[in-house]
Order: sequence, then structure tokens, then C-alpha cells
Amino acid sequence: MNEAEEAAGLPKTSNYRYAKRVGNQLFVAGQVPHDSNGQLVGQSAPSVQATQCLANLRQLLVVNGFSENDIQQVTIYVVGEATNLASAWNAVEQWFDDEVPPATLLGVAQLGYVDQLVEIDATIIQET
Repeated sequence: MNEAEEAAGLPKTSNYRYAKRVGNQLFVAGQVPHDSNGQLVGQSAPSVQATQCLANLRQLLVVNGFSENDIQQVTIYVVGEATNLASAWNAVEQWFDDEVPPATLLGVAQLGYVDQLVEIDATIIQET
């Protein structure tokens, strides 16, 4: 993690890179539902967790000189039943104001943190 990411309020994580810029592309790690203090938000609430993941993605974009318009594709990983997937998807639709880029919504058995229900990955490319 670099100083700019920390200053932007992304949770401190040792031995972890949030992103790497290569030309007009930003390679990002999957965004998790942690607030700036590193605390999981929205326990048992996939929509809250999806919104936090996207807020973290937004911060990461800004820190690295990109914008939401540079999001070319998203992958949303969700733990649980179909209702969890629908709840997370609704939050994604709202965040993108119903103009979601190409997306994949996946149901998974488990994610990296206890009580984590959602993780969001994205393809970021600035059009030249």
C-alpha cells in the first residue's frame, strides 16, 4: 500500500498492493467491504457491503488518476443464497445509476474475511 492510498482513507493493509498502474490501465485487487479503519461493514447486509466495496474502488481510482468512466468491466463475488446476489446486484445498479458496465455476478462459497459477503473486482482502462 502506498502513502496516497493511505491518505485517501483506504484501510491499512501490510504487504498488500491495492493497485498498479501500467500505462492507461489500472490493475486492482478485489475490493472488500472494509471502512477506513479496516472494519468490516454491513455484517449480514450484501447491499451495504457492495456499496462499501464500490466506495473503496472509487477512492482507489481517484488516487491513481482514473475516474468511474474508466471502469470497463466488473465482477461481483457474493456469498450465500440468491437473495444475497440480488441484494448485492441492486446496490451495484444503484451505484452505477442503472448504467452498469459489462458485469459478472458470481455466487461463491466463501471470501477472505469472516462475515465478508461481497468482493468486487474491476477492469480499469482509460480510453485514449
